[in-house]
Amino acid sequence: MQIIENDFLKAVIKIKGAELSSLQHKQTGAQYIWQADPAYWGKHSPVLFPVVGTLKNNSFLFENKEFHLGRHGFARDMDFSIVESERDSIKFRLDASASTLIKFPFKFSFEIEYALLNTSLKVTYSVVNTGDFEMFFSVGGHPAFNVPLEMGLTYQDYYLEFDEMENAGRWPISAEGLIEKSPVPFFENTNKFQLTKPLFYQDALVFKHLRSKSVNLRSEKGSAGIRFDFNEFPYLGIWAAKDADFVCIEPWCGIADSVDTNSQLIDKEGINWLAAGNIFNRSWTIHCF
Repeated sequence: MQIIENDFLKAVIKIKGAELSSLQHKQTGAQYIWQADPAYWGKHSPVLFPVVGTLKNNSFLFENKEFHLGRHGFARDMDFSIVESERDSIKFRLDASASTLIKFPFKFSFEIEYALLNTSLKVTYSVVNTGDFEMFFSVGGHPAFNVPLEMGLTYQDYYLEFDEMENAGRWPISAEGLIEKSPVPFFENTNKFQLTKPLFYQDALVFKHLRSKSVNLRSEKGSAGIRFDFNEFPYLGIWAAKDADFVCIEPWCGIADSVDTNSQLIDKEGINWLAAGNIFNRSWTIHCF
């Protein structure tokens, strides 16, 4: 476990998966991150790389070869190295290896930086193509936030409020974890919805290209909450395990395969292309209150 802190916040990050496992307000004691009760979901904030979501048949095709890769990729299950460490920031790195090349035929260096500034935590992903040809990948976050955040409140006391009015459907997920062909209505000239546990009984709420760049998790009955900035991520997932006391706000540069995919990696929706030697940077931020 690695700890970073400032006068307001203390964060704990695991070496395995470079996973954020705690974010606590030092003055109020509020714990913002789900504490991974295995009865519901034994993770806190896994990193999704080099794919986001499920591949059809857990595989993809590249240059006439088939590669097998599980849901959300392998980074969340691998030990990262520490490349920089300060009191209020830390940077982790995962490099391609013989074991990753079997599943994902690209050489890379993947860095994750956690940096505290006052009452905010900024998380930055940096992907470097260290190979000799173009690289295709996805990357995303999966942070789970405690709901409720204060004693005496309930799950349904909380809501998510986006910074723009939205008219957008959600994209259903099939039983195989794939994105269906058409959205179903969800936002109708609104920017807010109440949290209820049945909302996630049919898997995550998946949104594409929302107008909003941030979302608040809060309750009118309490004072603790967050604002989550996801400006650089075109896809957003909202999810919770069945009847669990958390909600995940998931910023994605990439998305699960569609039900009608041809499994060709270069044709995959939301895939990122990175030339040899180039760097891909994306950040999301948690503002705590």
